[in-house]
Amino acid sequence: MSTGSGADSAPAPTTLDKTVRPAKSSMFSSLKIRNYRLFATGAVVSNTGTWMARITQDWLVLSLTGSSAAVGVTTAMQFLPMLLFGLYGGVIADRFAKRSLLFCTQGAMSISGLFLAALTLTGHVQVWHVYLAAFFTGLVTVVDNPTRQSFVSEMVGPDQVRNAVSLNSANFQSARLIGPAVASALTAAVGPGWAFLANGLSFLAPLTGLLLMRTAELHPTPRAPRGKGQLREGLNYVSKHPELIWPIVLVGFIGTFGFNFPIWLSAFADDIFHGGVGMYGLFNTLMAIGSLAGALLAARRGTSRLRLLAGAAIAFGVLQIVAAFAPELWMFVALIVPIGILGLTVNVTANSSVQMATDPEMRGRVMSLFMMVFTGGTPLGGPLFGWLADAYGVRISMAAGGLVCALAAAGVGLMLARAANLRLKVDLRRGRQHVQFVPRERELAAAA
Repeated sequence: MSTGSGADSAPAPTTLDKTVRPAKSSMFSSLKIRNYRLFATGAVVSNTGTWMARITQDWLVLSLTGSSAAVGVTTAMQFLPMLLFGLYGGVIADRFAKRSLLFCTQGAMSISGLFLAALTLTGHVQVWHVYLAAFFTGLVTVVDNPTRQSFVSEMVGPDQVRNAVSLNSANFQSARLIGPAVASALTAAVGPGWAFLANGLSFLAPLTGLLLMRTAELHPTPRAPRGKGQLREGLNYVSKHPELIWPIVLVGFIGTFGFNFPIWLSAFADDIFHGGVGMYGLFNTLMAIGSLAGALLAARRGTSRLRLLAGAAIAFGVLQIVAAFAPELWMFVALIVPIGILGLTVNVTANSSVQMATDPEMRGRVMSLFMMVFTGGTPLGGPLFGWLADAYGVRISMAAGGLVCALAAAGVGLMLARAANLRLKVDLRRGRQHVQFVPRERELAAAA
């Protein structure tokens, strides 16, 4: 990771073959740091509540309306603020103390969960209430996401960033194993309101963790002074570094066209396999198992290779197409786990590569751009693929998303190779590596 002090200083490049090499560490090395342990403990509790609310929210909207498009609108409302205001969240994250910002954002998310719980438990909830709560949560997330992402490096220091990013994802996916199952059981037994209540109360855990942190052990980054042009400065910074541009472009495609699982999994559970909310919870649990495995595998890796990013994204899209046309339940179920592994591999590899290739004082703005394109495309993809599912069936909707992801990943992989002065070499002879990227200079020398 670059340690330059100015926005114009070039970060350490991350290319297809040039890798970022942090200090060698174990899979759970970041947890040796007390502040990060507090952060991770609080996060797993609040993440569990968040997953309970997500599953319950999607199923509640589907139950109230009977429409996959309405589920897509709910998802869009939650992520629309990121699309509209995401970059400003990064400016705020770079300007203020990140720990103090997290106190505000986590508290606001708790209020949102309690609001929806009160309406649901009293029997007054309507679809527009869910839309409103989702939009409010999205507004808070505009600041919360880049702040949390960049606060990781302040807790663990530069040598542990990649490991901590991977463990954050593992934390989130571990909660995903618990949340859907608990939410499904609560919804089936006593209704959805209790799941929303649990979500609202779950934010007490990260607030407590933040309160107990030892501020002297943090690694604070310089705050950006208040001034004009900070948003433009962040965009100019990214535009000068292809090792930042292309991973961000790829996660934009993946987030918009590939991560529409609330729509697809709920429709497969309800319309294709007729399993109800219990099957929907099962699908999400299996997806979480795959995602958790992907995050732990990423935590073991000592490097962040962008060729792994492109390859995993291509495989992710291809497996989505295969799953879309799976004729039997067991086939669909068997494909969910590897799709989860590949999707998380794409996310973690892109995230850690971008963070480690960015100067510390620019990280909030760069990560806000990263999160904006990753989640900000959902307001477009959610309604689009919900409409496709209603009009042409969920199989066509999911296959279309996978096809776009695979094609985009192939294109970005070629652009990364070009930026790294590499070319694709195909050798079909026995005993040779059939497909690989090689430096152009090597090919020219061989030709001479």
